[in-house]
Order: sequence, then C-alpha cells, then structure tokens
Amino acid sequence: MDEQAFTEALGREGYDEVFTKTALVTQVLGTHSHPFAVKALVTDGQLTLGIGGALTVYRLGDVFVLPPDCEHTEEVGPAGVTYVVGRKNAKA
Repeated sequence: MDEQAFTEALGREGYDEVFTKTALVTQVLGTHSHPFAVKALVTDGQLTLGIGGALTVYRLGDVFVLPPDCEHTEEVGPAGVTYVVGRKNAKA
C-alpha cells in the first residue's frame, strides 16, 4: 500500500491525527503506553516493537497497530525508521 492510500484509509477508519515520524538510529524506548490507538505504515528503515514479551520487527511496507493503553517497547533499527502514523482517541 502506498502512503497516500494508507493515509486515506486512516481517515476512513477514524484516525484524526495523521503525520510522518522519523526516529534516530538505534533509539530505544522502554515500556510505555499511549492513551490513543495507533496505526502506522513503515516507509523506511526498521522498528522493533515488544508486546507481552514478544518482539516483532517491522520494515518497509509493514503496518503495525497498537490499541489504546497497550504497554510496549520500541527499538529503532540501525538505519533509523520513518513511518506514517495515525492516532485515534480512545473515545472516538
């Protein structure tokens, strides 16, 4: 799926805040959560998410979804990561 089609789909699915995020090489975020739902399309690089002890690597073209309040870790790959992300308020 290309970025434009993904962004349009986010709007139809109620993700009212959509933007592109780039993270630095090998950035690591410990366990945390967000009060909103997240759906993202990786457009460059690599991101590893840890949820419930399981690690999943996301690369170019992969989509990941996090429900509100989902505890997770994030580790950016050796070349950084860029992704288009939508956020949806938990009450939306």
